[in-house]
Amino acid sequence: MDPVTPYDGCGLCLVGVRRLSRMTGVTSSPERQRDEILRAVDAVGGHVIAWADDWEVSGATDPRTRDGFGPWLLGKMGPYDGIAGSMVDRIGRNAEDVLRTARENHELGRKLVTGDHLGLWDLDDPNQEMELGYKALGAQQEHRAIRTRNRQEVKRARAAGEPHNKPSYGYKYKRLAPTTKVVGAILDHGDEDLGSSDAAGEIRNVKDRILADQTGKITVATEAARLTRAKVLSPNDQLRVNYGQEPLGTPWSNKSLKRILCSLAALGYLMHKGQPVLGPDGTPVKIGPALWNRATHDALVAKTAPKRSVKRAPKGVYRQSGNITCGNCGYTLVVSGSRGSKGAVWNRSYACTAKFRGLPGAEDCKPSPSINMAKADAELEQWFLPRFGAAEFVETVYDPGTGKKDRIAEAEANRKRLRDDRAAGLYDEPADAQWYRQTYARMTEELKELHAEPDHPAGWRKIRTGRTVASEWAAATDEVVRRELLESFGVTAVLRPSTVAHRYVISADPDTNLMSDELLAMWEDVVA
Repeated sequence: MDPVTPYDGCGLCLVGVRRLSRMTGVTSSPERQRDEILRAVDAVGGHVIAWADDWEVSGATDPRTRDGFGPWLLGKMGPYDGIAGSMVDRIGRNAEDVLRTARENHELGRKLVTGDHLGLWDLDDPNQEMELGYKALGAQQEHRAIRTRNRQEVKRARAAGEPHNKPSYGYKYKRLAPTTKVVGAILDHGDEDLGSSDAAGEIRNVKDRILADQTGKITVATEAARLTRAKVLSPNDQLRVNYGQEPLGTPWSNKSLKRILCSLAALGYLMHKGQPVLGPDGTPVKIGPALWNRATHDALVAKTAPKRSVKRAPKGVYRQSGNITCGNCGYTLVVSGSRGSKGAVWNRSYACTAKFRGLPGAEDCKPSPSINMAKADAELEQWFLPRFGAAEFVETVYDPGTGKKDRIAEAEANRKRLRDDRAAGLYDEPADAQWYRQTYARMTEELKELHAEPDHPAGWRKIRTGRTVASEWAAATDEVVRRELLESFGVTAVLRPSTVAHRYVISADPDTNLMSDELLAMWEDVVA
């Protein structure tokens, strides 16, 4: 625990300022900065009352906008007598920001202490003011040199076909030894010792669920919510755990999940700015095995594209969310509930609130029906399982096919790009011209082979599992999984007021293309 003492108004109650551009599990820089700050503060007779820590923050960031340091500079953290840093560059690596921060601190009568200066800084002394300016300018020049070297290394690695950014979700980098450079990527199936998730398996499961869905109710948004509920590590947390750090518990976001599903990185390509890096032969550079093929990638892009839909996927986590409607006005019932003395929700119900919300067509919805959730869910289960529970559960999967058309289009695009480069004069030298002819001939031969391959179109397939519908129901991890099972049979309910004899009516209208022969026979018996 970093030592602090309370503010006592002694005039040397200082805030310790620490910053790192990159935080790794093995770095000792936070401890080194702490020790240097404590030494410098002790040398001037002061003490540290708090730490303003900014990890994973660039030195070029304005100190006023930093999460740790900024609130102190803006007067939001209470009284203090000055700031202390291990070096001037921990305050910042932009000379203008450092000098402004130091000047504003001085004008407020506060002290400035850094480990690379003897005693307190006296900015009324021109020599010390000049010294601070030199140190700030040196930090800025060093920062720019680091950025230049980093850009040059990224360019070199990209040209050599080497990864230089963090791995895409579902992958982890392969090294010949722990401290050596990355030589490729492998699928990330998790590590029990570290506590990481089977990232490759999880994202493939998401892919299968989204592609197999024909109801429109399994979307990127519902899958992100499901992964969060199931406590699957988010991409950032997976990366942290793989590198020996504690997860932060960040939830999955729709945006990041869609980016993972639709990225060509899932084909094992080396990526730069969202696009595959092309090798000398004009084709994408591969650094690891593919999570799925190009046809599946194209199907995912099409399936997750924005669509206009009359009915959105339900956001609720209850068994009948979005699938129980009012018999008076036709609007979907919402979940309501009373709260106990400690704020816990109990006695949940499905209720129609359309009239209360002033929705058009609900003016005569009276009395507005409602039903206890536990009672309604129990009745639904008693209706569903006797009819379909004994049948074999058939899993529906999406077969992306061979993707022949898309593969041909990609190969033709690669060949056209090569031809355009030649037309622009890039391969006029004799040695380059020979390489161009060989590469163009190879691409043409690959196109001929693609055209000759048999084509297998995409579509849905039914797979017998040997499990019953009842066993799937019993094994469901939450009510959302049961709701998806009900939706695959088209199970819906209509609720009418209690004055009606048959107020709670359940029906099913499954897609018969997704049913086994056994289930189809059962369904026909139900209809009859």
